[in-house]
Amino acid sequence: MGHFQHHVFFCTNQREDGRQSCGDCGAQGARDYVKQRCKELGLHGAGKIRINSAGCLDRCEQGPVIVIYPEETWYTYVDREDLDEIIKEHLQHGRRVDRLLIDGV
Repeated sequence: MGHFQHHVFFCTNQREDGRQSCGDCGAQGARDYVKQRCKELGLHGAGKIRINSAGCLDRCEQGPVIVIYPEETWYTYVDREDLDEIIKEHLQHGRRVDRLLIDGV
């Protein structure tokens, strides 16, 4: 096993050319929320889950987006309920949240 069971990257990119950006969709706040929830649930830290910001993941048109490794699972989300579902189902129970998967992944 690697240093983390799951490594979660939130695209927080802010494009300056007017195209859709994950940063326009509240991605930084979403990242902060998930990191705090994982800490509250005792899921954060070495051997567990790491939550990170990422630059452009080149999928902002489908965003906001996160990718979870080692599974290489790509999700989009709308609100905290979606994020809570990803935490519960994917990060805690190892089950993909099919309704939030990005098409074509």
